Amino acid sequence: MERELISKKELLELTGISYGQLYRWKRKRLIPEEWFIRKSTFTGQETFFPKELILGRIDQIINKKDDLSLDELAEKLSQSPLLPDMHATAGELLDRNIVSKVVLDRYGITPGSERGAVYSFPEFFPLFVIDQLLAAGEISLEEGGLLVETLNEQWPKLEGKPCDLLFFRKMGLSSCVIVSVPAELHFDKGVKVVARLSLLDLTEQVKGKLI
Repeated sequence: MERELISKKELLELTGISYGQLYRWKRKRLIPEEWFIRKSTFTGQETFFPKELILGRIDQIINKKDDLSLDELAEKLSQSPLLPDMHATAGELLDRNIVSKVVLDRYGITPGSERGAVYSFPEFFPLFVIDQLLAAGEISLEEGGLLVETLNEQWPKLEGKPCDLLFFRKMGLSSCVIVSVPAELHFDKGVKVVARLSLLDLTEQVKGKLI
């Protein structure tokens, strides 16, 4: 599944930032160099960006730059992209709309008296993914358990490599798989791919809520 790109010109017009700001943030490591993608077009070489990632990152920078210096912000944003060293309490997960109470209660992180309990990123990230799919009406709470099990067992083995999570069904039976990207997968016609999610994109969303 090809990632949607946005050109540099479109990015500057859409966000209102200047060319100088964009490249200053690049030098400060606020925007990863690998997000600057050079492609040939009919007018010559142009720079493109992964649209969802760059728009989310610029929104984070604009919203946080008055509270943190650019160096402090760069340190937070430049952590391992898929396994950031982040922690949150059950209360923060609720208050920042990272995980809903329904999912917290169902999968063992109980708020209330334990709002101050601290959880690592690998512990709460699968719950965030479940919430995204539940909100879209793609899976049931029962199917969420399969997703948690898959992420807990398989995701660490990829050691921070970019990967996608696929959730699919065949003849009423659900399954999910994590694949390194880029990758092309071809299923038989009896398989319905319910969702394909970029774990990098989802990680960026969570980081934006916690920074």
